[in-house]
Order: sequence, then structure tokens, then C-alpha cells
Amino acid sequence: MKTSLIALVVTGMAPFTVCMAEQNVPEGGGSSGTTVYGVLDAGIVGERGCAANCAATRVSGGVASGSRLGLQGREALGNQVAAVYGLEAGIENDTGRSEDGRLFGRQAYVGLDSRLGALTLGRQYNLQYQALTDVADPFQGGMAGSASNLAGYSVKRYDNTIKYASPALRGVSAAAIYSFGESPYSRAQNRAYGATLGYSSGMLNVSVSHQRKNNLILASGTLPAIDMSARNTLIAANLDMGVATAFAAVGMNKGYGSSPWDPSNDYSSLALSMSSSDSRDSLLGLAVPVGAFRVLASYVRKDDRDLANRDASQMALGVTYSLSRRSDFYASYAKIHNKNGARYTVGNASDSGRGDAAFNLGFRHGF
Repeated sequence: MKTSLIALVVTGMAPFTVCMAEQNVPEGGGSSGTTVYGVLDAGIVGERGCAANCAATRVSGGVASGSRLGLQGREALGNQVAAVYGLEAGIENDTGRSEDGRLFGRQAYVGLDSRLGALTLGRQYNLQYQALTDVADPFQGGMAGSASNLAGYSVKRYDNTIKYASPALRGVSAAAIYSFGESPYSRAQNRAYGATLGYSSGMLNVSVSHQRKNNLILASGTLPAIDMSARNTLIAANLDMGVATAFAAVGMNKGYGSSPWDPSNDYSSLALSMSSSDSRDSLLGLAVPVGAFRVLASYVRKDDRDLANRDASQMALGVTYSLSRRSDFYASYAKIHNKNGARYTVGNASDSGRGDAAFNLGFRHGF
């Protein structure tokens, strides 16, 4: 088995972009081979403003990037067609346990890749989550400043999924996903589907994504059926001006399943006891390289359109310091201002958080 380095690249002073872990397989037939890769990330997390029991300061794994160990491979089949696969296990490296109790809970897929695009089946990433973290969020979905603390989507990954990703044509690319519900009661009960259209040219990257997630809680005894389904739309962009990169996004969320993710339950995205069924998200961010440092800042707002008007806003600051292409230190702080009983919390790449403010200090290494 061929073992090589994961494509964890710090471009200038940018945060790690886990290319193989969070994106589709490369285009074209290509050569054959298997790659072993991983990320180990551990940091100190301090939380404040907890509504219930809260470990105010603790060691946590996967703060800036979820810790993982993965395999990715391809076999050239001829005529510019290749068989591809990926297996990725999440690791809580502060304790050594599995991230979510699954052997390969982050990704597990197999499929075909050709000049017409890639078609893969298995457990795979939600396209809207990828657009939020890869295009719009200067914190790339990690540290206390993660935009996903407020911006709405249902879950990070879908089981039982068919995913197609087109090759880029003059900077334009597209992807679509369908997740079978596979409920014993109804095939449509927990299904999900969505699509993304992207454009990348020079300094500019733009992505438009939409998803629907069915989440029907069936009637039980005297309790009626409850529809907790979600519809989420996101327009995300970033502009690399050399001296700084600007980020922006707007999102529209409908349905009670549009609250921030609950990592403990793939089919119930409600992380809040009181959530919004109609909201608008907005994000502005900036990343500025200064020598080996990269300074990060963002503002995220959730505008609740329900009668309760449970708005929330998050201000975040962060910095990374690159020791090499594979190792960096990071620090970040974020504060959420909740209104009218909203209970949004400051999380990070692997934890939804328990307080309305948090500080992170940690170290990350890719291999």
C-alpha cells in the first residue's frame, strides 16, 4: 500500500484545508494508489455563560479541525475512468474514543470518477455545510468562531447517500446529493436532497446551495406526529485580494429542523429547546495574513422571523501561527448575544458548546 502525505496545505498563513477529507475525489481517470492521512488537533477550551452544568475549562480534541484518520484511494480502469473510495474515522484524541461511536463516522463512500464527473455512494458531506465552511467562513467551520454556531443547516453528513459532482468547466461546477430515508415506516420520512452551483475564477469564489431534510417524528400513543423538516438556502462568496480575503454569506431557513446541528442525533437537528422555524442568516468575515500569522474575524447574525423574535449575533476573533505546512498553533474567542430567550451556544469543529462565550487555544498537526 502506498502511503503518502494528506493534502493539508497552509497556503501562505491560511488555516488547514482538509482537501481529501471534505471535498470530492479528483477529476479524471488518473493513476492508482491508496493514501493514508490524518489530522490530530487538541486544545484548551474555556466556556462562559452556560445555562446548565458546564466544565468551564477543559482539554478538547478537534477544536479547529476534527481529528481523524482516513484512507482514500483510486484504481484506474481505463478510458479515463477510475474506481474511487474513501474511509474516514473521527477521533476524540483527548480521550482516544471514536468521535461519534461509528468506525468510519466522518465518511465512507465508493464510486466512479471520470471526465464526466464523480458519482459516489455512502456516508457523505452535506453540500450546504461544505459551502458554508469552505467558501463563506474564515474559520472554516472550526474554533470558537465557527459560523455554524448560528448559520442554519440540518446535519454535517448524510447516510445512504448518492452524490454527483461535475468537473469544473470555465470555472463553473455543480453537485447534487440524495439521501434515502430508509425508515422502516416510510422511505420519505428521513430523506434529504440538495444541490450546489459554484463559480471560481481568479480571486473570486461563489457558491449557491439549497437543501431539504425530511424529519417527521411519527405519532406515538397519544402524541401526534410532528414535522421537524428543514429547508435551507445559502449564497456564499469570498474574494482574495492578496493583502486580505473577504468573506460573505446570506442564508434562508425554513422549518424547525433549521437550527444548528446536534452532533449526537443525525435525524433531529434541534440543538436548542427553543428554535426558529423561519430565519435569515448573514455573515461577514475577513482573513489577513501577517508573516506566519493569519488574523481572522467574523460577524454572524441570525434574524428570527417567528413571533418570538429570538435573534442572535456572534462576534469572533482568531489567529493561527504556521510552524510548517502541516503544523500550526491557533487561538480564538467568540461571544454570542442571544435575545428574547434564544439559547445559541459557542461551539467548534467537534463540539456544539454549552455557553454563550468561549476561548480556544490549541495545536494542530496533519500527516
